[in-house]
Amino acid sequence: MKLTPIFAASMLALGLAAPASASEGERIQITGEIIDTWCYFSGVMGGPDAVVGSAHHTCALWCSAGGIPVGLLGEDGEVYMVLKIEGDDQNASGDTNLNLASHEITADGMLYKRDGLNYLVVEKVVTDHGITNLNHEDYGVVPGFAIPEPKK
Repeated sequence: MKLTPIFAASMLALGLAAPASASEGERIQITGEIIDTWCYFSGVMGGPDAVVGSAHHTCALWCSAGGIPVGLLGEDGEVYMVLKIEGDDQNASGDTNLNLASHEITADGMLYKRDGLNYLVVEKVVTDHGITNLNHEDYGVVPGFAIPEPKK
């Protein structure tokens, strides 16, 4: 299909141009844990060590099912917001993520950076090691500091 200059300009003005080229993203393979971004960034359930692994697994499931964006906490310490993950057609909040919550995975996909944030489109889960961070022995299933004090 040949685009006339007027048609092409109209498409650009309406934001209907061809998708961004792959050169804007960077193909990466990254290993890390699928996390609940709300609890990780807000600190509502404690520090970064308390909101990962088996201590936070149940909460991560509830947050994901409720629509909280998931992330991948890379071994490099960076958080990558997962926009889409292999196996879910539309986004990262479907059944695939519920099966991967708190798991250590290696993801292959496209990394996009904007406004200081890392966005990841996971095209393939290369490895799934399950939940490897067994920190519930230290923090309990729900960290003690997350349980409200009874009213007197």
